[in-house]
Amino acid sequence: MVNENNIVHIDTYGCSANQNNSEILAGILSRANYLITNNIELANIIILNTCIVKDKTITKIKRQIQDLKNFSANKNNLLIIAGCMPETEKLKKLKNLNRNIIFLGTHHFKDILNLIRDYKEGKLTDKKQQEYLTKNNEIKLCLPKLPNNKLISIHQISEGCLGNCSFCLTKLAKHSLFSYPKEKIIESIEQDLANGAKEIWLTSQDNASYGLDLKNNKKENQKHELISLLKNILQLKHKFKLRLGMVNPNNILPILDELIEIYKNAKIYKFLHIPIQSASNLILKHMNRAYAIEQAEQIISKFKKSFPNIVIATDIIVGYPIETESDHKLNKEFLEKFKPDVLNLSKFSSHKQTQVGKLKVLKNSIIKSRTTELMQLHRQTAKENKQKYQNKEIKVFINKHINQDLYEARDENYNIILIKTSKENLGKEVSAKIKEVCVHHMIGETIK
Repeated sequence: MVNENNIVHIDTYGCSANQNNSEILAGILSRANYLITNNIELANIIILNTCIVKDKTITKIKRQIQDLKNFSANKNNLLIIAGCMPETEKLKKLKNLNRNIIFLGTHHFKDILNLIRDYKEGKLTDKKQQEYLTKNNEIKLCLPKLPNNKLISIHQISEGCLGNCSFCLTKLAKHSLFSYPKEKIIESIEQDLANGAKEIWLTSQDNASYGLDLKNNKKENQKHELISLLKNILQLKHKFKLRLGMVNPNNILPILDELIEIYKNAKIYKFLHIPIQSASNLILKHMNRAYAIEQAEQIISKFKKSFPNIVIATDIIVGYPIETESDHKLNKEFLEKFKPDVLNLSKFSSHKQTQVGKLKVLKNSIIKSRTTELMQLHRQTAKENKQKYQNKEIKVFINKHINQDLYEARDENYNIILIKTSKENLGKEVSAKIKEVCVHHMIGETIK
C-alpha cells in the first residue's frame, strides 16, 4: 500500500544510460511501494539524476537545486542528487546551493532504498554519506524497472571507459571500464522481450570497448567480445530491432569487417554513432583520442559502402582551447564530405579537474560563430540526405506515441518518421509513404 509520504518524482538529464538508471530507480522504489509520479507538485521525494557532460546542463541542474530550496526545507520532503554530479562536484559547493540535499553516486543506484532509510532514521552521517559515493562495480541488469516506453528496452553493457580524454569529466565519475557479464546481458534482454519489448538499445560510454577489461581473456581474443555479444543477442528467437549505441573509432577498427558482417542481419538498425570530436589530427592528439581522423573516415566509408543509406551520427566539440581557424575548416570539410545525419555539436566546456581545464578558453564570440557555421552546414547536408526518400514507400516500426493520433516510427536505418495513425499500430511494422522530408525527421502516411 502506497504511503502519502512515499511519492517520488525523478528528473533525468543526459544519455540513454542515465535514462536506464532512472528506470531502475523507479522500478526499485515502485516495488517497495513508493508511488512514481510525473507531477513534481505531488512529490515529497525528488531525485535529480544528473549529467555533467555540458556546462549548459550543469548550470541548469544547479539552478534547479537552488529553485527547490523551499521544497527541501520541509522536513517531510527529501531532495536527492544522484548520478555523475555528486562524483565530480565538491559536495560543500552543492550544499551551498541547497543545504537540505543528500547524494547518491552513479555506482550505487541499487542502494536507493538504503539511502532513504538511513536519512529517515537519522543515520546518514558524513561518513555514511561518503559510502554512497564510492567506486563500486555495480551491475545494472536484471533489476526491476519502470520504462518510459515499454516497447524500448535499454541495456547497459558496461560502465566507464578505457580512454583518457583531456576534456572529459565523465571519466572522473564513471572511472575505468567495467564490462558486465555477457550472460547477464542476454538474460536481461530476454526478460524484456518476454515482457513485450520490441526494440533493444545497447548503451555505455563506448560500446566498442566491451570486454577489453576482462582478465580471463587472452589478449588476442579480447577485441572480439562485442562481436560475440551481438551474435548471441541476434540469435534470440523473439522479433525485435537492435540499436547499437556509441562506438569509439580506435576500438572499432580491429573488428570493423566483422561488425559490418553482423550489420547485415535484418534485426539490427543500420545506424552508426561514431564520435569524431574533431576532424583535426592536431586536436585529436591533444585530446588523447587514440586515433587519427583518417581512421574514423575509413570506418564511415566502409559502412557506407556496405549500407548506402545507413544513418551516421557523430559528435564534434567546438572551440577546444587550441582550435584554430584551420582546424575549424577541417570540421566543415568533414561535414561536407560525409554528411552525417545526426550531429551532436557541443561547445567546449572547461572543467578545472580535467587535463585542459587550466588552458585559456577561446572567446565566446569565436565559439558561437563556429558553432553556427557547423550547424547550418549540418542542417543543409542532413536534409539533402533525406531527399532520396521523398514519395518513397518504406517499412517503418511504430515505437512511440507523441500525442493524439501522432506517432513516431523508425525505418531500418533508424530515421525518424512522424505518422498519423491509430493506437492499434503501436508496436507494429507498417508500410508508409514519405510525404515530406525535414532536417532530422520525415513525415509519412500509412499505406493501407
